[in-house]
Amino acid sequence: MNNNNIKELSIQVNLNGLSFCILNRSSNTIEFLNTIEFVNKLTPFDVLNRLKTELSANSRFFEKFDAVNVIHQNELSTLVPKSLYDESQKANYLKFNAKILKTDFITQDELAINHSINVYIPYVNINNYIFETFGEFTYKHSSTILIDTILKNIDPDGNPKVFVHVNPSMIEVLVTEKGQLQLFNVFEYHSKEDFIYYILFVFEQLQLDVETTIVSLCGRIDKNDDIYQILYTYIRHVETIDEAFSYRISEAIKNEDIDHNYLILNSF
Repeated sequence: MNNNNIKELSIQVNLNGLSFCILNRSSNTIEFLNTIEFVNKLTPFDVLNRLKTELSANSRFFEKFDAVNVIHQNELSTLVPKSLYDESQKANYLKFNAKILKTDFITQDELAINHSINVYIPYVNINNYIFETFGEFTYKHSSTILIDTILKNIDPDGNPKVFVHVNPSMIEVLVTEKGQLQLFNVFEYHSKEDFIYYILFVFEQLQLDVETTIVSLCGRIDKNDDIYQILYTYIRHVETIDEAFSYRISEAIKNEDIDHNYLILNSF
């Protein structure tokens, strides 16, 4: 390991796109950040082919990495309190929230911050290829990173707050109160009407007040987007997360890319 040039690669994978980020730990600088959005939702097989193409086409990925992280982003996950968790029942926990097959590989992340286990299905074909290409690596579910990051940064005595991580055609919604996670769920949307329906559904289920409860946004959303505008029509207090990262960002990386890549930038 070259102590003067220690680099870490994170790869975020979902069926709608890929994101890549390189952190130089020696200089504490994000050197590379790139997202590829697919026109249509792909199969895991097709995503693997796109990943192979991207990794082989960019010389940045030929560098020596001291650590490689993979983030699996999908709706195939569920949270279980650690005190109730039985590893032999992984499939039973998951089948209530997702359609699974007998051949699916099921794994788990531990969320120490709220004493829970995140049970999920990773993209095994992606994991196999990453191992063949880079050797040993680590992987987590996207919701593990998202929940951990948000719970570390909220007011432990705060009022209810809704966090929405926006992706193309999918949103991840968290609700917190007094430092505790009250809800986490994933919704697929295809229009601004779908988007606002699911947000208001969460408000209704938890009896939140649209006049006082803050909705905090992150991910692939801008204030001029239709989904932002319709959200602001129904919710009085809407904001975007202003993240202060502990590392520097290369001047070559655009502010828009930083704002849109909340998840992968918090994966290190």
